[in-house]
Amino acid sequence: METVWSKADIHIHTTYSDGMAGVREVLEQAANTDLQVVAITDHNTIAGALEARELTRQQRYPFELILGAEISTAIGHVLALFIEQPIAAGMSVEATLAAIHAQGGLAIVAHPYGKLVHSIGRRILDNCRGPQPIWRFDALETFNASLWDSRDNDAAAAAAVSLGLPACGGSDAHSLPTIGLGYTLFPGRSAAELRAAIVAGRVQPGGRRWSWGNLRMVAGSFIKRDINRTLRRSA
Repeated sequence: METVWSKADIHIHTTYSDGMAGVREVLEQAANTDLQVVAITDHNTIAGALEARELTRQQRYPFELILGAEISTAIGHVLALFIEQPIAAGMSVEATLAAIHAQGGLAIVAHPYGKLVHSIGRRILDNCRGPQPIWRFDALETFNASLWDSRDNDAAAAAAVSLGLPACGGSDAHSLPTIGLGYTLFPGRSAAELRAAIVAGRVQPGGRRWSWGNLRMVAGSFIKRDINRTLRRSA
C-alpha cells in the first residue's frame, strides 16, 4: 500500500503574541488549506494554543491541533511541541530542553540561522553534535517561510545533515495569508503520526517563502505595535 504523506504547519502565531489574527481566525484560515496538522506556537505562552484546543472541541476542523509555544531561551528561539504547561522564557538552552522533555514534548530549533531573529545557530549548534550531545534537540527547522534570505534556510538544512537531526518546516505565520506557506511533510495524517515521524526522522521540509507583500504587511503591523507602545508609555 502506498504511503500517504500529509502536511503539518508547526509554527504559527496569533494575537496572544505577535500575530496579526486571533485564534479563531487562524483556525478558520488553516481549515481552508491542505494542512492535516496545525501547531499554535505563540512566543512564551500556551494561552493561544489552549484557546485553540477549546475551539476545536466546540467545532470540527479538518486538521488535528498541537499545543505548542516558541520559547525564548537565553541565546535563541526553540519550538516546544506537544506540551501542556507553560515554559519560562530566558532560561538556558539546557534548562529549556529539560522543561520541554519533562512534559513529553519535542524541542525543535526555530529558524537556526535567521539573521533578524533570535537564532541559536548564529551562536552555536555544535553542542548538538555526537552520540552524547549536550543539547538533545529533536529536530531543526530547516525551512522557515518568513526568512527573506534563502541562505539562512540553506545553512539550517546543511546543519541538520551534519548533526544528524530531522529537518522540519514551518510557516512562522504572523498573518492569515502566510499560514501553510511552510510545512513539514510526514507519513500519516494525525498529530501522533507526525510526532512519531519526527522522532524517527521520517519528515521533510517544504513550502515557499513569504511574498514581499506578506513581509510588508507583518513589518507594518510590528511598526504600528511599537508606536502604540511608545505612545502608551509617554501617556
